[in-house]
Amino acid sequence: MGTTTEGGLRSGQVADAAGVNLQTLRYYERRGLLSEPDRSPGGHRLYPPEAVTVLRVIKAAQRLGFTLEEISDLLEAGRHRHGKKPDEGLQARVRDKLVDVEAKIADLTVIAASLRTALDAGCDDLIDCAHSPTCPLPFADLASTTPTGKHLQLVEESEDNRGCC
Repeated sequence: MGTTTEGGLRSGQVADAAGVNLQTLRYYERRGLLSEPDRSPGGHRLYPPEAVTVLRVIKAAQRLGFTLEEISDLLEAGRHRHGKKPDEGLQARVRDKLVDVEAKIADLTVIAASLRTALDAGCDDLIDCAHSPTCPLPFADLASTTPTGKHLQLVEESEDNRGCC
C-alpha cells in the first residue's frame, strides 16, 4: 500500500490499494460514500487507511448488484446501527436484492431460451421474422397490432418454409 504521508494516505495510494482510479475516488467522495479526508499543509488529501476498505466494500457491493444509492444507504445504516434490529439494515436489504437478482435470472433464462429457439429456427432478419407467425421471438404479436390496436393482415408463409423467416 505504500507508506503513509503526514498521518494519512495520499489519493493515489488509496486508489491503487483499492483498485480504483482517482476519478472514482473523488466521485465517491463527492457522493458522500467516502468521508472527506484531512488535508496536508500543502493541500493534499490524506485518507485514513480504512478508506481503502470502504472503497473495496463499495466495489464489492456494486458487483453484487447494489446501486450507489443503495450502497450509500447501507454505509449510513452501518454507521448508525446501534440499537437497531438486524432486519432494519444489511440483512433486509440483502434479502430484497436477492429477490431482485432471482427475478432477473428468471427473466434472463426465458430470454436465453427464446434466443436459442430463434437460432434453431434459422431467423436471420428481424423484420421478416416479426411478420412471421412461426417466429419464436415475441415479434409476431407486436407486428400484428397497429398502434391503434387494429390487427394487420399478415402474409401467410408457405408450409415448406422450415425456418422462421
